[in-house]
This record gives sequence, structure tokens and C-alpha cells, in this order.
Amino acid sequence: MVQQKAQVLWNQTVGADYYRIGLRCRAGFVRVKPGQFVMLRITEGIDPLLRRPFSIHRPIITDGRIQGIEILYKLVGKGTRLLSEMKRGDHIDVLGPLGSAFLLPEQVQRVFIVAGGIGIAPMVFLATHLLERGIDPDNLKVYLGGRTKDDLLCVGEFEDMKLTVHTTTDDGSAGDQCLVTLPVETAAADRRPELIYSCGPLEMLKCVIGIAEVYSIECQVSIETRMACGMGACLGCAVAARDIPNQYYHACLDGPVFDIRTICLEDINAGG
Repeated sequence: MVQQKAQVLWNQTVGADYYRIGLRCRAGFVRVKPGQFVMLRITEGIDPLLRRPFSIHRPIITDGRIQGIEILYKLVGKGTRLLSEMKRGDHIDVLGPLGSAFLLPEQVQRVFIVAGGIGIAPMVFLATHLLERGIDPDNLKVYLGGRTKDDLLCVGEFEDMKLTVHTTTDDGSAGDQCLVTLPVETAAADRRPELIYSCGPLEMLKCVIGIAEVYSIECQVSIETRMACGMGACLGCAVAARDIPNQYYHACLDGPVFDIRTICLEDINAGG
């Protein structure tokens, strides 16, 4: 973990209310893994006072070396609005990389990636990592859901990897008009994967977990929750432990990626 002033390389819109920001980081990200995150201090002032957590979308690689990171984010409040106004050459305070990463157990070959809305943020990095680890593209299926077609991000990136992408929208403006978990369950019933990775809204994650339990599928989820510090000091991102009675994990230290056998999502402090 390193705290540093990172230089903005680009800050581009990628659709309604969505942006990608590239940050040149001097150190600390050589061993960054998919699923980890950073805490950004948006301004030097007191408004907003607290840092904001953002998943690492992917590393920026030049001449075979990691030079920085890219963040995919959605405009949802004052902090992200200020972030969207940053220009090339500006500097921003970055703390990271933080948290746990997605893991690929030995012998796993057939995998589903399930994401909803901005939950797609860590999944391009994850898919790239899985292919580098030897997963056959034919055995890696991607399921993306959104409220409208504007919420379906990174479809082209997955298709460039030769991956099959299934899309759904609530309003039917793109893909199938249904919840993303419907085609996931249909596919799992037909030919179950060995592992599901998922990130997105809390209710979607609960449904994904239900599917994984019904079909006895290993599952790892990345939790979207509010964080004030990112280092376990504030205890604001507690997640009830499922495997240890009357205990809690903390999303910033023990997560944000969890094996579903270890956590209970019923009382989670969902992010926004």
C-alpha cells in the first residue's frame, strides 16, 4: 500500500454518467490484482472530507511495465462530479492498492462472470487475468445487466477477448428484458460452471449467491459498501461473518472480495 500524488493521464466520458480516468502512479502497483481498490482524496479541502473507494478497472501497461491504473466510475454525487472535472496533468491523492483480490482455485476451468451496472468495474481486469492463467475463452462466460442500454459497459472489451457476452436490461433497450440473474440460472441449470465471480447491486449479489448455493457452485463476490478510511480504522464497512458466529469481517481489509461461504449480506451497509 502506497499513498502518493498520481497524475491524471486522461478523464473521458464513456456514456451517460460514466467515466474512465487514467492515473500515473510512481510506485505500489507492480503486483496489483483484480478485485483490489484504491481510496481517492478528491480535493485538498474539507468538502468532501473523506476519501472515496474505487475498484481498479485495470492496470496501465507501457513497454511491459505497469505505469499506473485506470478507474471506471459513475457520476453519483459531489465527489464523483468533482472527479469528473479533473483534467490531464492534474494530480490526485491515491491510497492503494487495498483489499483482497479474486482468486482462481486450481483445476477450475469453467467460469461465469456476472456484473450489474458499475459492478463491471473490476471485471475486465479479472477476465484478462483469467485468460492469462489459461482459462479457455469458450469456458469463460460473461453476463452483464443494467437498467438501460446506457448501463451496459465494456461489452466491446470482452468481445475483443473473444468471450461470449450475455446482456440484459430492465427496460429492454438492449439484450434480453429481464434481470441478469435469469440467464445465469438458466445456463447454470444446463451446464453448471465450477466458479462464479460477481460484483454489483446488493440484491443482485443475493440472487447470484442463491443460484450458486442451489447448484453447488463456488462463488466469489466483490462487495459494494461505504468506506471511510479503507484501512480498517473506522469499522464502518462491517460485514457479518457466516463462518464465525457473532463476528464481523471488514470489506476494506478482509474484502472487498469474499467467498460466499464466509459472509452474510443481510445487514450490509450498501454503498451508494
